[in-house]
Amino acid sequence: MAEETAAETIYDVAIIGGGPAGYTAAFRGAEYGLKVALIEQSDKLGGTCLHVGCIPTKALLFNAEIWDHLQHAAEFGIGGIGTPTLDWAAVLRRKDAIITKHTKGLDFLMKKHKIARMEGFGRLTGPASEGVHTVEVTSASGEVSSVKTKNVILATGSEAKMLPGLEADDRILTNVEILALAKVPKSLIVIGAGAVGMEFGSLFRTFGSEVTILEFLPRVVPVEDEEISKEITRLFKKRGIDVNTGAKVEKVERTETGVKVTYTDSNGKPQVKEAEKVLMAVGRAGRTANIGVEKTKVELERGLVKVNDAQETAEPGVFAIGDIVAGLPQLAHVGAMSGMIAVAKIAGRTFRPVRRDRIPGCTYTEPQIGSVGLTEVQAKEKGYEVKVGKFPFAGNSKATILGSHDGFVKVVADAKYGEILGVHILGPQATELVAEAVAVMELEGTVEELMFTIHAHPTLAESLLDAYGAVEGMAINA
Repeated sequence: MAEETAAETIYDVAIIGGGPAGYTAAFRGAEYGLKVALIEQSDKLGGTCLHVGCIPTKALLFNAEIWDHLQHAAEFGIGGIGTPTLDWAAVLRRKDAIITKHTKGLDFLMKKHKIARMEGFGRLTGPASEGVHTVEVTSASGEVSSVKTKNVILATGSEAKMLPGLEADDRILTNVEILALAKVPKSLIVIGAGAVGMEFGSLFRTFGSEVTILEFLPRVVPVEDEEISKEITRLFKKRGIDVNTGAKVEKVERTETGVKVTYTDSNGKPQVKEAEKVLMAVGRAGRTANIGVEKTKVELERGLVKVNDAQETAEPGVFAIGDIVAGLPQLAHVGAMSGMIAVAKIAGRTFRPVRRDRIPGCTYTEPQIGSVGLTEVQAKEKGYEVKVGKFPFAGNSKATILGSHDGFVKVVADAKYGEILGVHILGPQATELVAEAVAVMELEGTVEELMFTIHAHPTLAESLLDAYGAVEGMAINA
C-alpha cells in the first residue's frame, strides 16, 4: 500500500508552537503512542525560554556569580589572579553555545519520537468537520498548506509588552535585545520589578552598570511574600541599585547618547532619569492574535485563552497551554506541565490538573528567590489561622561555607492541622531548595512530620528543617 502523504495523514494531535509547552506536549504525546505534528514558524525549537528567555538569562547570571566570587577570591585563599577583566564577547559566546547544544537536543528528540515537524505559522480554520480539524500552515515564503488532525493544541507563547507608542530598538530594550548587547552598558534603567526586571538589574549591577529600577506597584517582586520584597529591596539598595517603587513612568525618550525616562515618584513628584539603555520589563502578552480563534468558540479573557482543568477550550478538540492560558503564571515549567496534561486527556490517560498553589516561582537574582504556595497575607485572607516560622541563613553552616549569609526561609503553616501552606526562600540556591517545599506540599506534609524528617548536614536544605521547627518556636540553630 502506498505511504500516506502529509495531506492525507490525520494526526491525533497537531501542536501550534514549539516552545517548552509545545515540545513537551509533543514528546509526551508520542510516548503515549499518539501520532503528533508540531507546527513552529521558527526554524529552531525551544521558543522564548531557550533562545531569549530562561536559559540565556540564567547562563549570564551564572557568569555573574563567578565574577562575584572572583572579586572576593582572596577571602577564599586564592591569590595571583590580579585584577579580573570581563570578556563580554566570550560571555555571549558561552551563552550561545548553551542554546545551540539544547536546540540540537530538541532536534534529536523530535526524530527519536518520530514527530512530524512543520515549519510555518499555524492557525485554526474553524470547528472540526466530522471530528477532524484543519490547521492552515503558512511558510516564511508565503506557501499555504493544511494539516488534518483530531485535536489541536495552541501553544503560541508570549512576547514582551511595551508601553504605548514605544518600539524596541538599540536603546529601548526587551529581553530579546538586552541578551545581544555588544557591551555591558554603563547605566541601565529597568522599568518593571518582576522576575525579568529584577534578574537583569541584578546581573548588570554585578558587571558594573549603574542600575535604576522603576516599579509602578508599591513593592518589587509583587507576587512574592511581602517580607521577601522588603528584604530583596534592602539588599539591592545595599548593592548600589537605585530601587524606586510607586513610580509611574510618563515618558521614555531617546537622547543624543542614550535614553531619558520621565516618571512620577511615590510622593507624586516628577522625576527625570537618564541612562545609556532602558529595559522594558512590564510583563508579557499572549500571542493569540491571527491564530484563528475568532473562527471558533474559543473564549478569550484579556487576550488570553480560557481553559478547563484538562486545558480544553470551549471549542471541542482545541486545547491551549503555556503562556497564552488565562489565570496561569507565564512560566516555562507551568507550560510544560499544562502540555503533559493536555496530551494525557487526549490519550485517555490519568492526569492531575495544574494547581496554582503548587507552582514554584524562581527568581535568579543575587540572592535568589524560590517560593511556592500562599504568602502569609494570602493565607490569612483565605481564612486560615496561620502560624509562621522564619529561619535566617546566618544560622546555617553551609551558607557560612559559601560566604552567602543574606536571606531567610519563611514557612507559612495552618495552625489547626500543621499543613504547610507556603514556603518562601530568599538566599543561596533558593531556586533549588524550593523543590523540597513543592514536593512536601504536593504530599500534604505537616510541620510535625517535617520536623522529624532528617536533612543532611551541612547543607543549605537544613535551613528548611530549622524553618519548619521555627513554626513551633523550636528552630535548633536560631
